[in-house]
Amino acid sequence: MANIKTLAEFITERQHEFTYATGELTQLLTSFRLAGKMVNREVNKAGLAEDILGAQGSENVQGEQQQKLDVYANDLFIRLLRSQGEVCAVASEENEEIVHFNNGGKYVVTMDPLDGSSNIDVNVSIGTIFSIYRRISEGETATMEDFMQSGTAQVAAGYIIYGSSTMLVYTTGHGVNGFTLDPSIGTFCLSHANMTTPEEGEHILCERRQLFRLQRGRAQLHRRLQEAEYEWPIHREPCRGLPPEFTEGRDLHLPCHEEIAEWEIATAL
Repeated sequence: MANIKTLAEFITERQHEFTYATGELTQLLTSFRLAGKMVNREVNKAGLAEDILGAQGSENVQGEQQQKLDVYANDLFIRLLRSQGEVCAVASEENEEIVHFNNGGKYVVTMDPLDGSSNIDVNVSIGTIFSIYRRISEGETATMEDFMQSGTAQVAAGYIIYGSSTMLVYTTGHGVNGFTLDPSIGTFCLSHANMTTPEEGEHILCERRQLFRLQRGRAQLHRRLQEAEYEWPIHREPCRGLPPEFTEGRDLHLPCHEEIAEWEIATAL
């Protein structure tokens, strides 16, 4: 049997890659590791427990209907982050204002505690997204300045996806690694080491609703690809978990072809 490396062991081995004090990274990620397992448990009970499914009856900061699981996950993550002592404030999609802990912590967290929670009614994957920054402001409480730092200033970031299996993926700027929850032992184990995107791909993915945001060159390329619909196959996939027949098409999936003029690609990029 191959050796199994747990998330806790992996973090300990990689402490030297973390810029700040030894042990802080373990404390920071422990909250997400534990909360991820607890949310996974509730997600797996969703079809059996009536108090898990459905809308909460309130809205988040984006005006979206909060689901019961949104509220549960948000309260859980905030409670665990508060208890670890390293985080002084959290900005969550489910809270209109910053949540302050007033504990002298050195870090702030931005998160969406449960993205796509309405999908659970149709058994589609949902997930948690998080980003961790070092606090840079002075004073008793964190400010918006701490949360609006450049992405390159993140000390760690990652996501947890709950589906046919539960997986936690994170990076501290030294590679991306994925850990799958082994339900038999209740532990995240290294399953996808040094994850990377291919240097060359076979598909181009465009979100049609965002076309108006594209730069001129990219919009021209998008239109060129759409015009080629009858020459090149196009797959519309509004949701990775459902076939197109269920919902209105949103994305365009097209194979890359060398026939696309080089100047168009260069202009688009």
